[in-house]
Amino acid sequence: MRKYYLDNLRWVTVLTVAVYHVFFLFNEISQLAYRTFSDVQYQDSVLYLIYPWIMVLLFLIAGMSSRYYLEKHTVKEFIRSRTTKLLVPSTIGVLLFGWMQGYISMKGSGAFEDGGLDNVPLPIKILIMDLSGTSILWFSQLLWLISMLLALVVRFEKGKLYSLTSKTTAYVAAALVIPVWLSGQILNLPIISVYRFGIYPFLFFLGYFVFAHDEVIERLARIRIPLVIVAAALGVTYLVLHFGDDAMAMPVMGSIPAVAYCWAMCLALLGSFKAWFDFKTSFTEYMTKRSFAIYTFHYFTMSAVAILLVAFTDAPAFAHYLAVLVIGLAGAFALAEIIPLIPFVRWCLLGIRKPKTIKEA
Repeated sequence: MRKYYLDNLRWVTVLTVAVYHVFFLFNEISQLAYRTFSDVQYQDSVLYLIYPWIMVLLFLIAGMSSRYYLEKHTVKEFIRSRTTKLLVPSTIGVLLFGWMQGYISMKGSGAFEDGGLDNVPLPIKILIMDLSGTSILWFSQLLWLISMLLALVVRFEKGKLYSLTSKTTAYVAAALVIPVWLSGQILNLPIISVYRFGIYPFLFFLGYFVFAHDEVIERLARIRIPLVIVAAALGVTYLVLHFGDDAMAMPVMGSIPAVAYCWAMCLALLGSFKAWFDFKTSFTEYMTKRSFAIYTFHYFTMSAVAILLVAFTDAPAFAHYLAVLVIGLAGAFALAEIIPLIPFVRWCLLGIRKPKTIKEA
């Protein structure tokens, strides 16, 4: 049976990623902002409240979804599907088209100022822009690697461990915050902080082995209100303790307040969506089918809008945020409709060999 609550949670999470990037493009925390509006930007609180849990939740959802896929498909079909859907766009797609995103990102961060890269040969310059253009597709790259690891595990595990984890209670799920915190302390790349090879694989496998059990999610649904209250309290605590710190780098992102808030949010959202959003409408079906494309294109369209605003306007902060959100998201939705209609390009960017209707996708 289709897990509509999980479909809805996925596309809502993707839209939340888009909201995060609206504020990220003008943040005062990192050096990657296209523009800042004051020395202290309280609107950056949105970043602090989203970043700790957003990608963790996506990997958790991916692990659960992998379990449901493998219940109806072979391991070979799983490998083929994930390679086409994840590896092709994040490698071939980046090499062929990533330079456009790379140019925008480097332009926005000031990489071309003061003659930067003027003396670099064009092929090397394009390669640099391609690497910079990987952008949000790091998620697809890392998810593909973890999926291939899962394919190896499945061949030896044969469902034994999965059957044991069916007895996980809501209290045990909450206590998992300890190993989640430990996993967040290891295998973090020092420069490219988004590649966290400890916590993301661990959450993926938790999704596969623990949270793919219906009884576990149902137990979370029964205590959803206490979970929401705890998550809100931990979020406020984390914000108060770390506002002004670089929340996107260690040690803040691996701190106990950050991980505790992260885990409480994941449990609260899983329980809440199971209880309140386990349904399908024509709109939710559409969003489910287009969520990957929207994720893939939203940062490109949003950053393009942002760089135009920086170059040609001096509008107030609110206007910048609103324009990037509305125009940028509209552009992402448009590309999500147009790209699947273009042969070869749809395969490069979305891993689609032929256009699909909403009902076929």
